[in-house]
Amino acid sequence: MAAVAAARAVPVGPGFRGLRRTLPLVVILGATGTGKSTLALQLGQRLGGEIVSADSMQVYEGLDIITNKVSAQEQRICQHHMISFVDPLVTNYTVVDFRNKATSLISFGNRVTSPDDGYRAAQPQKPQEMGSENTTDRKVELEKEDGHELHRRLSQVDPEMAAKLHPHDKRKVARSLQVFEETGISHSEFLHRQHAEEGGGPLGGPLKFPNPCILWLHADQTVLDERLDKRVDDMLAAGLLEELRDFHRRYNQKNVSEDSQDYQHGIFQSIGFKEFHEYLITEGKCTPETSNQLLKKGIEALKQVTKRYARKQNRWIKNRFLSRPGPSVPPVYGLEVSDVSKWEESVLEPALEIVQSFIQGHKPAATPIKMPYNENENKRSYHMCDFCDRIIIGDREWAAHIKSKSHLHQLKKKRRLESNAVNTRESQSISPDCDRELKKKGCPGQDDPELICST
Repeated sequence: MAAVAAARAVPVGPGFRGLRRTLPLVVILGATGTGKSTLALQLGQRLGGEIVSADSMQVYEGLDIITNKVSAQEQRICQHHMISFVDPLVTNYTVVDFRNKATSLISFGNRVTSPDDGYRAAQPQKPQEMGSENTTDRKVELEKEDGHELHRRLSQVDPEMAAKLHPHDKRKVARSLQVFEETGISHSEFLHRQHAEEGGGPLGGPLKFPNPCILWLHADQTVLDERLDKRVDDMLAAGLLEELRDFHRRYNQKNVSEDSQDYQHGIFQSIGFKEFHEYLITEGKCTPETSNQLLKKGIEALKQVTKRYARKQNRWIKNRFLSRPGPSVPPVYGLEVSDVSKWEESVLEPALEIVQSFIQGHKPAATPIKMPYNENENKRSYHMCDFCDRIIIGDREWAAHIKSKSHLHQLKKKRRLESNAVNTRESQSISPDCDRELKKKGCPGQDDPELICST
């Protein structure tokens, strides 16, 4: 995700010293590969805004190619924030840390301030100020425990939240436990309080920055898949393998040798690094043929996981913004980006028109995207599939599961076993004539139907 912080305060006119008009916060949503950075750069240039990157992996130093960071030249063209300022070995940098820093940056452009007010808050933090490899985070500690045990403990202190979370979703379960342990208040109670605040709604509490201009870049899935495959090839041509080797030598080789590598936290969870794990740790230690096979395996894995991630991002946007009606849910304006040859007329120009309308305080001529919504649908309902031995959260997910191939296979298997059991019992049943004959002979088969009578 990316956000264009075109939220710079500007004077309303001469003679009104101190009075300012606030420009809108422009938010650009979209799956990876849809051109968010490109549009953000173009809007930032034309509107005199600044860009706040909202990519969770770009905050870390290193892996510039695999995390698809904007180039140094592009950063000089338009001021960028929240890129490459966290040490790669810091694993406890959280979304709360990101929110606090990003909020101070955006607020600095919105408030009526003296020139140096908020200066310190807007400065890049040094890695040592945010933590170190020895810093212990309670949530990370909890995530090391068994998921089902964590879920059981959560169900005791916050049954409402436990019913909404899958036991395998250790991160969210651990987060909810952490909230209760540190505050004594359940996570679900916190959310209820947020929703009850003035301006609160389906997305949580009131918006920090009211009336944001939200743009969603979306493309045909087949087109996007092809684009993402090509992007991986372009990354390889740009020196991806050397970047991975260097990063592995500097930051991960020692962890691998100690069997303590962690691909679940920090930059090490970045898509593209862990997919080459086997290749990196065996390079130079196996035959060229084997190394080449592992390289091909890593490349294919990177392409597949990138495409899956893009689908996941779009589902999140649809579920989070487009399928949750409510007075506090801001409108989302869609921009089709399938045909990049028509970028100017189908993406940039419509985006500029929408943003200019927000700047002028007018309602855009474009129609926001809306999706069908079932008011009775419960996104957090709990379902247990006895056939598949799985827990499913959400009505829509449950409906999809019972139609899935895996579920239908288990259902068919269960019915086949039941049918075989019935047939076995019927074939082993004893006829009345046979039963009378058994009694005369004192055959033990009369008490054990599994013994086959030869009478």
